[in-house]
Amino acid sequence: MFNSLSDKLDKAFHVLKGHGSITEINVAETLKEVRRALLDADVNFKIAKDFTNRIKDKAIGQNVLTTLNPSQLMVKIVKDELTELMGGETVGINLKGAPTVILMSGLQGSGKTTFSGKLANFLKTKKTKQVLLVGADVYRPAAINQLKVVGEQIGVEVYAEEENKNPVEIAKNAVKHAKATGKNVVIIDTAGRLAVDEQMMTEISNIHKAVQPEETLFVVDSMTGQDAVNTAKSFNDILNFDGVVLTKLDGDTRGGAALSIKSVVNKPIKFIGTGEKMEAIDIFHPDRMAERILGMGDVVSLVERAQEQYDEEEARKIQKKIAKNQFGFDDFLKQIQQIKKMGNMKDLMGMIPGAGKMMKDVDIDDDAFKGIESIIYSMTPKERSKPTIINASRKKRIAKGSGTTVQEVNQLMKQFNQMSKMMKMMQGGGAKKMMSMMKGMG
Repeated sequence: MFNSLSDKLDKAFHVLKGHGSITEINVAETLKEVRRALLDADVNFKIAKDFTNRIKDKAIGQNVLTTLNPSQLMVKIVKDELTELMGGETVGINLKGAPTVILMSGLQGSGKTTFSGKLANFLKTKKTKQVLLVGADVYRPAAINQLKVVGEQIGVEVYAEEENKNPVEIAKNAVKHAKATGKNVVIIDTAGRLAVDEQMMTEISNIHKAVQPEETLFVVDSMTGQDAVNTAKSFNDILNFDGVVLTKLDGDTRGGAALSIKSVVNKPIKFIGTGEKMEAIDIFHPDRMAERILGMGDVVSLVERAQEQYDEEEARKIQKKIAKNQFGFDDFLKQIQQIKKMGNMKDLMGMIPGAGKMMKDVDIDDDAFKGIESIIYSMTPKERSKPTIINASRKKRIAKGSGTTVQEVNQLMKQFNQMSKMMKMMQGGGAKKMMSMMKGMG
């Protein structure tokens, strides 16, 4: 996410390293690189120029605080300005209404249908809402089928009238159906085109007037850069939408759309899509995104994702097993499943301060745990519950069954034993012992 932009901004700040103070000369040199980084990220020229001018006004003449050197101070100013550029504050979704009607708009290929499913899943699982998905794209033959597949995947009803070619009627009938069946959120997936045209705009405007949605969201493919911003403006002129959704932020995005769109349409970015899985949706936090762009990580989001997967009852069971030396590979497998639910590994690594920079050239597959899982699944139930019985001959059989080597099995066993010891040490005041051991090693 924004790797190229992050690298170029990091190089820009290097100009100030070693300087004792901020001057007009070194600021001008730094901001020249910052502007170049923004333009390379496909940010509009005027927005990039205004952005760097504001930074210059804030930076010139500032006394460097005792805890900050010029480079650190510049990073802080840029972080604050990036946060403002992307909206300043987090804006939630409006869920008033009985039912709440959410109208999805955007071009074909922007990820609108998939995101409709992600949003339905988000509202169902995190806001405990009864959701109805509506297929109002009557032109693309696969659109309704795609929505039905998504609905089945997340356990959400999909309303469609496949013989009806009037999307306004379908939308109105869907809202009536939602009221009759006790649904409190209706998400209407509308038709897109390959480019903005009058027919599409008239149609979505008519749907908007007919159902009076509480939320109209514009879905944009973040990989299209400045084109996305221009399209957003065209849609906003007709619809006056409430917020933006940026999809495909897990791809090789340059970041121009995320950085420019708020300035152009004056509407907040509300959600981002960060992968293909239905769980790959995040509320957009401008301050956290600014930190990630500047390589500071996003520990808050990482903790929130971990908390979402945290099962208190399961944690108590594991604590008891650790205390009795009964922690086995089945328990280890459960921990892996929880980590996998948090999102793709590269995205998670990017949330750890400094780790994103180190891992930028490392290809971390979503199946990073596949080898570990195959080794564990090749063990017998008894071996998984009592790893101490795994001897040399058992290791050979496990390696053969999992398509790995004995060395890989040994490595997993070693890591498992180290983790078990660490978890045991953390029990009941053991954290202090661990800290003292680390001090000794330091």
